[in-house]
Amino acid sequence: MTPAGRSQAPLSEKTLAEIQSKNMEKDSPILVRLFKEEAEMEVWKKTRDGEFALLKTYPVCRWSGDLGPKIKEGDRQAPEGFYTITPGQMNPNSNYYLAFNTGYPNSFDRAWNRTGSELMVHGDCSSRGCYAMTDEQMQEIYALARESFFGGQKDFQFEAFPFRMTALNMARHRNNPNFAFWKMIKEGYDHFEATHQQPKVAVCEKRYVFDPAQPADASKPLKFDARGKCPSFQLDPAVADVVLDHQRHEQVEMASYIARDVAVVPSRNGIDGGMNPVFEAKLATHTNFDNNGRVYQVAGSSQAPGALPRTPNPPAPTVTWQDSPPQTSEPTVLASVPMPQPAPQAKVGEAPHGQPKSIGGLIGTLFASSPPVAKPAEPPESQAIALRGSQREKKHVAPVRAAAAAPQRKPHETVPTQPKAWASAAPAPAQTTKKDKPPQPELRTAYSAPPASNNGVLPGAQPVVPAGTFESRWTALR
Repeated sequence: MTPAGRSQAPLSEKTLAEIQSKNMEKDSPILVRLFKEEAEMEVWKKTRDGEFALLKTYPVCRWSGDLGPKIKEGDRQAPEGFYTITPGQMNPNSNYYLAFNTGYPNSFDRAWNRTGSELMVHGDCSSRGCYAMTDEQMQEIYALARESFFGGQKDFQFEAFPFRMTALNMARHRNNPNFAFWKMIKEGYDHFEATHQQPKVAVCEKRYVFDPAQPADASKPLKFDARGKCPSFQLDPAVADVVLDHQRHEQVEMASYIARDVAVVPSRNGIDGGMNPVFEAKLATHTNFDNNGRVYQVAGSSQAPGALPRTPNPPAPTVTWQDSPPQTSEPTVLASVPMPQPAPQAKVGEAPHGQPKSIGGLIGTLFASSPPVAKPAEPPESQAIALRGSQREKKHVAPVRAAAAAPQRKPHETVPTQPKAWASAAPAPAQTTKKDKPPQPELRTAYSAPPASNNGVLPGAQPVVPAGTFESRWTALR
């Protein structure tokens, strides 16, 4: 649907029937209230009797920031307070389907030098300081506002609260740093709750004033300056009695909850906004692993009341970290530390000038994974073995796997020494073994072949033969 079509879409037959059943007119005035903690938006509409009644409650798809007012540009806070919406603030060409501007900053916000702009109520279920609905919800809310303007309403009131401002909720949030601000805007909340009439809102001395009226003996009309001193005024006599009774009742109730030490809401540090539970329940979650192997839950796209975007913007609490899972796919690589292992002494045969006696001797040298036997009494041999292990470790883990795949020699096989042709690839220490000395324990490193009882494979390792090497070509001919 084109932007022009969206903004002109008619109200559904179901909504029109609901309006009729609640004694309202299609184009009667509206009033909108929003509650962050509950993630709900209420649309109230004036009845034929002249009072506002609740038409519909919409679950909020996404809001950002924390409980509390918006202070400055970039803090991701959605605003709180009393705002006026005119036809000029309606945006039929929004990038987020449809939208209306909340009017932040209003005169109260400007009096406190609060900054920010373009704070909207819009579709697309994605928020960065705004209140986001689904596209279907926003289309209906936009149409309700449009019809009220067609009916003669010059502007409607948008009231944004941190939560439903009941006595119980105020007691639960009594330790919040924003409590003084919330007590002030609760006065306006109580005015509407007591009268079901849109409260008149003014600002003076950097605070909200609700339903002010000119004193009987005043000679000049009331004039309010957001930063200036409040003029002399009184509570509108038409609503004073019912409002004061309601406020006294709320104060007694709140004091009672505090006296009973009702639990205080814990801090929300690090939490970014919220989403109505009806949407959270519809967002299917699945488990993913990050690059460090940690498990986290990711919200996937699904269908909720009103279609969600393909990449929804869930609040931060949906991401939870757990311990790392056990690693089973990678082979176990041992540390390069010499470990004595008992092994039979192999016979060493060497041709003149260090050349192997036959091609079989050369192949045996290639597949041999253990260094020549060293005697504990001769330090240069041990140092040479440690040096060779260090050089291999720097190259790649592939030699470890190749060594694991190498066949194990048997006690009766002849082990030729390292030929000079291979000296540049893996320097061999000088041969100091003497045939007339008794066998010595064999020193093994991380790159040595495991004991024969392991069948030539490291625990958990998969034999790997690097492609294109002499070993891989020889294996194909064996």
